[in-house]
Amino acid sequence: MRATAAEISNAADSWLPEVEGETLSALLSRCGRDRGDRLAVTHLDFTENPDGLAVSLTWSDLDRRAGSVAVALRRVALDGDRAAILVPQRADYLVAFHGACRAGLIAVPLFAPDLPGHADRLAGVLADCAPSVVLTVADKLDVVGDFLVERGIEGVEVLAVDEVPDAEHEPVAQDPDEVAYLQYTSGSTKAPSGVMITHRNVVANAAQAMSAYEADPGRTPTVSWLPLFHDMGLMLALAAPLVAGTRTVLIDPVAFLEKPVRWLRALSANPGAITAAPNFAYAFCAARVAEEDKVRLRLDHVRALIDGSEPVQPAAIDRFHTAFAECGLPRKAHRSSYGLAEATVLVSASPAGAAPRRVELDREALAAGRAEPAEGPDTSALVSAGHPVDQLVRIVDQHTEQDLPPDQVGEIWVRGENVAHGYWGKPQESACTFVPDGTGHWLRTGDLGVIHGGELYVTGRIKDLIIVDGRNHYPQDVEETVEQAHPAVRKHSAAAFAVPTDDGEAAVVAVERASHLAEDEVDLDELGQAVRGAVAGRHGLAVHELVVLGPGEVPRTTSGKISRSAARQHYLTGTLRGSA
Repeated sequence: MRATAAEISNAADSWLPEVEGETLSALLSRCGRDRGDRLAVTHLDFTENPDGLAVSLTWSDLDRRAGSVAVALRRVALDGDRAAILVPQRADYLVAFHGACRAGLIAVPLFAPDLPGHADRLAGVLADCAPSVVLTVADKLDVVGDFLVERGIEGVEVLAVDEVPDAEHEPVAQDPDEVAYLQYTSGSTKAPSGVMITHRNVVANAAQAMSAYEADPGRTPTVSWLPLFHDMGLMLALAAPLVAGTRTVLIDPVAFLEKPVRWLRALSANPGAITAAPNFAYAFCAARVAEEDKVRLRLDHVRALIDGSEPVQPAAIDRFHTAFAECGLPRKAHRSSYGLAEATVLVSASPAGAAPRRVELDREALAAGRAEPAEGPDTSALVSAGHPVDQLVRIVDQHTEQDLPPDQVGEIWVRGENVAHGYWGKPQESACTFVPDGTGHWLRTGDLGVIHGGELYVTGRIKDLIIVDGRNHYPQDVEETVEQAHPAVRKHSAAAFAVPTDDGEAAVVAVERASHLAEDEVDLDELGQAVRGAVAGRHGLAVHELVVLGPGEVPRTTSGKISRSAARQHYLTGTLRGSA
């Protein structure tokens, strides 16, 4: 399809012809056969050794163990049954996922029930997908069994993948358009939705990703601490290495949060690696990695630091690169990107070879739907998400569904081989999100963006917009102002959202107090005046209520991002406490 003024596309050199029409299972067999004794995955285990114990599987190991799990699954489940993966972040997770795919089941990447704060989400997903079997590991059998009993989930087989004996696997015939797995979206304000990702979707997106980030077949490692049950974590550690025939290095998210230098050491030890993280992680590293820990870091050979936050925050990028410039980190390694689960994960990426483009846009004009370059304090800084990777992107008026010209803000629509077809068991929701056009379908992303200077800029999510007195306010702009308003506000902790009142929509802001301050050391009146004054002065927006919480109490997603929707829901139900 030819790109119009309302579309951008990029037909860069693609890996897709090499793997088009393949399934994940067929690719694993190929790697097991052709790359047998080469490493497929190395898990750096910090639970007992602070320096990390490397536990590895070769491609033949992974191929053999996945086949054995598939044999065990075929005894207890049927084609198309769901296999829920409740495995910690280790090599066994990949074994479980590939075993489910090989058995002709639909994998459901989840997490062990002892992940703090997310038991309700896990129960909701299990109720939605109704698995016939749960895959876990021996040391989690009791935890998983107790959870299933507590939640009244019956008739489910539980299998420890690390106890499955070796067995000869007979390949199951698979079509690339069969569903490979369900990628569940956030369920903070509604029942979780499982995106149906086919083998064709995930293989295509993995090829698109490896093309975008200029990976060398068989040579470019990936390093990841992102949870494997998240779309980017699964792509980075499982799908992309499979397509590229390369290895991955896994770190547990908790190990990263305990000592973020562990991630950077893994990058230093694996030259040419591709990795990814949200904004908060880059700022977190800049703040938490000590000077003495930087001495042995060599980051000059990092191939790509993917930042897929929505939108990317320039300040976080700057802090990270300033902190690690002495380690040789090149700015061109930072690759701002855009994606979402309904597109498997990746949609666009900033061009290789240079730092992502930035623009300063007039804040008032942007809120009114226009991208107008400007200078001065009343601007919003945006980082380019680059060009689509073998996909088409349109900017559409969300009310009329008509294409908008460049420099007009609208909803981002996406089309490509990587775009899923719908949500598990939700035909009405699927029909609203995946729009047919006669020859295929477009994905309505729910994200706002603009094409400026031939590149895509993500401005926010439609559902997160704060609309007060007929004016639009982007929450990330308000949050940045709040975090700079007073030193008692903890960085990267603010959540701004709109709530209904008798007088219409109003703005509420939840923040955490700085971690070095006790509750009685914060002058709430002073803090409230500073925040309200800053937001009113810079945005012309009155803060209806400021909620001040302790460190770590603002709701976050399972990947550590602030969840505005969950904060709003907790506020409306009265479970956000404290105010100024």
